[in-house]
Parts: sequence; C-alpha cells; structure tokens
Amino acid sequence: MIVVVNGKELEIKSSATAEHLISQLNYQDQRIALEINEAIIPKSRHTEFALKENDKIEIIKAVGGG
Repeated sequence: MIVVVNGKELEIKSSATAEHLISQLNYQDQRIALEINEAIIPKSRHTEFALKENDKIEIIKAVGGG
C-alpha cells in the first residue's frame, strides 16, 4: 500500500503498523514525534497503530543543542 511520509509517497506492506514504518525508515533508535493524519501518535501506541492506504504521515526528528 502507499502512504505519504513527509510529503513523499512510500510503499509499505499492507499490514504495517507505525512501529514497522519507523523501523523501515531506520528511526527506531532516535527521538521522533509521529503524526498521522494530523494526530500525534504516542510512542506507547506505535506497536498497535495500524496504517491505512493514503495515510498522511509526518515524522519529526528531535534535535538537541543549545
């Protein structure tokens, strides 16, 4: 299925969860915020949150510093 991640189409498996997507994009060990269809998805729900065709996903990487 096709989803849109940060403005670009991406093909993922049809049974993918938010956690699968994060792993596919190599974000699993990084501090990120995940927004799907304009709703923030807490990390505690990533394993159970099923993605759907045409979901609009924004992944924001936290950057430390001062």
